[in-house]
Amino acid sequence: MTEFGVLMFPADYAIAPVQLARAAEERGFESLFFPEHTHIPASRVTPWPGGADLPTEYWHTHDPFVALAAAATATRTLKVGTGIALVTERDPLLMAKQVASLDMISGGRVLLGVGAGWNVEEMANHGVRFENRWQVLRERILAMREIWTQEAAEFHGEFVDFGPVWSYPKPVQPGGPKVLLGASSRYTWRRIAEYADGWFPIHQDPRRAAAQGALDYADGIDRVRAAWQAAGRAGEPDFSIFGVGPDVDRVRALIGFGFNRIIFALPPADADTVLPLMDRYAAIAHGIRNG
Repeated sequence: MTEFGVLMFPADYAIAPVQLARAAEERGFESLFFPEHTHIPASRVTPWPGGADLPTEYWHTHDPFVALAAAATATRTLKVGTGIALVTERDPLLMAKQVASLDMISGGRVLLGVGAGWNVEEMANHGVRFENRWQVLRERILAMREIWTQEAAEFHGEFVDFGPVWSYPKPVQPGGPKVLLGASSRYTWRRIAEYADGWFPIHQDPRRAAAQGALDYADGIDRVRAAWQAAGRAGEPDFSIFGVGPDVDRVRALIGFGFNRIIFALPPADADTVLPLMDRYAAIAHGIRNG
């Protein structure tokens, strides 16, 4: 069955995380996702992949784990997720505890969308070189999995290196929350098979993608499945896509490609703007579930 969620930058000037979470649960959404940026360097050397000027919400956003903890305590069934967490900007020992704590507080409702990031200066301020970002992300994810599953965890890599440590709480979900990788390069498929649990691409508007080179979602899903099987992974990978708009035909097409979770895009705005759009998305989800 297809699940439906919503995603919004939790900006300090937008509808508050608690109100948003309650509204999402009341409307029957499965999940709520928050992106993150710890900061945005004022130099603004690295161009935004979105094209134009960087939107204000990128440097006005709450910490996602604080905002998601508030959302989790205000709801009963709503899954709370990062969409995406910039692992390259987080210490793995600290992040492992943050994720495990949120998973325990929420009763096992965490989904962990992760990515390496795009802003060279932002990453550098955290001591990570852009050319090393994927190696850093890989080691930090693997290290966190050790912390989540082992009594005395240790990890020895090029970028993460620590001897045996004790760290509690452990996540409620066995092995930790699902790790969904937000990337779409030719290396993505084997990365998912090695250290993630699913694919988490951003949605491309078909009209804009036609001019820029469209991402073939059906082919990507096939490649993830092939890499998954080649790696001997059990079960099925998760296929979630975020940033989807209110186009019911497009939603149906994405489901047809094989996505099991559709995450609708919300603007970082006030309740009078956000809630009517949530109602529209909820109607789409309801129609698909019952159609």
